[in-house]
Amino acid sequence: MSSRIAAALLITAACATAACAPAPSREAGADAAPSGAPTTAAPAPAATPPTFVNHVWRVVESTAVAPGHLYVFLSDGTLVITSPTGTPALGTWRQDGDGLTMVEEGRPYRIDVLSLTATEFAIRSHNPGTPVDIRFVRADGETAAAGAPR
Repeated sequence: MSSRIAAALLITAACATAACAPAPSREAGADAAPSGAPTTAAPAPAATPPTFVNHVWRVVESTAVAPGHLYVFLSDGTLVITSPTGTPALGTWRQDGDGLTMVEEGRPYRIDVLSLTATEFAIRSHNPGTPVDIRFVRADGETAAAGAPR
């Protein structure tokens, strides 16, 4: 995979992430307390559970997928898969009960989510034959233009 394709994938994922994030709202005078009114601290926002959506995930370990493959599960249901040596592929994904369904090359596969944190994601894909385990790490923080000419 060329560095241009990798950069384009990472930029696409970053743009999708930014487009899906809610914009902060500010009302005029929202920070000011009325004169003489007691001031109280606003409650802390609830912790947002980690998500795999709109992040670039790099395969680090698998029973069948080579390390280095990149997966992006976009919020519109698009699945982007690319490798350092191959042509990018598009598929789809959707929530399905406690797991997911991924469709690659027209074939749906049931996916179990084994673990998910802010930096790691592990799945088991029930492909025909033996299930495939894949462990990912977040690749969003990697420089998109690494190795690209300056």
